[in-house]
Amino acid sequence: MAKQNDRGELAIARLRSAPLRAPAGPRGEEAGRVRGQPIAFAPQSPTVSALTRKLAARTPLSSGELDILDMLCDDTRSIAANRDIVTEGYKYDALAVMREGFAIRYRVLRDGRRQILNVVLPGDVIGFPGCFFETALYSITALTSTTVSSIPFSRLFQLFGEYPRIGAAIFWLFSHEAAMYAERLVGIGQRSAVERLAHLLLELLTRLQVIGLADERSFRMPLTQEQIGDILGLTGVHVSRTMRQLRDDGFVIAEGQVLTIKDLDAISALADFERTYLSHFRMNDALAPDEVGRLALTGA
Repeated sequence: MAKQNDRGELAIARLRSAPLRAPAGPRGEEAGRVRGQPIAFAPQSPTVSALTRKLAARTPLSSGELDILDMLCDDTRSIAANRDIVTEGYKYDALAVMREGFAIRYRVLRDGRRQILNVVLPGDVIGFPGCFFETALYSITALTSTTVSSIPFSRLFQLFGEYPRIGAAIFWLFSHEAAMYAERLVGIGQRSAVERLAHLLLELLTRLQVIGLADERSFRMPLTQEQIGDILGLTGVHVSRTMRQLRDDGFVIAEGQVLTIKDLDAISALADFERTYLSHFRMNDALAPDEVGRLALTGA
């Protein structure tokens, strides 16, 4: 056990030795801004990250692997509400992990209309898919005061080489995000307004439960009606009317920002909600222990 811990500490030391460069914009500005203004980052004390909590709940990573990933995410920075974490059109050389707070990934059209692609929760990885393109494709803005951790690509690639199971788990996170985009497309294309809203509420409940921010039926809604409308392709007025319908029909109770699902089975049937796209990753099938050993030895 001592040798395994020593190996993990040495691996982290090597990973941390890689230089951390600030993401550069088209003119070399630091990323994280509002209307061109630079953002001020403040260091935070390292804590157990929501990312490791989520992976512990959804993947069979060992405690040692989770510790290594958590230590890698200890370079934390604070971002104020309504500031950009990622700005469309800017270049980034690192992924980020949301540790605390909420954000939205979105695209604004030339006439000012906005489409929110998804809600970024603690434990989510920020920067995919934009990290595979020359510049970011979409913007990510903090809804609340947030704390993020930066992981430069150089460190991430070293991590994948030494711990392929961690790489497989992060790949699952990307696949999980892509599945949510697909569900959103199905909803906007085929579901009614009430079905879309019910599906979104169940998705948020499920995601927040994994990271300990919701109980069996209740959670604090991080979104305004206007933001919900920009997710679902509805106006704020339509969202208000649809939420009232869900309340009047006995599906939900809304008390301030706290929303409670009264009948999970009934609202799941209404929304045609299947949580398989939010379920556990079958890592044992995808990456067996002997395959892990082969990858480590050959560097494949």
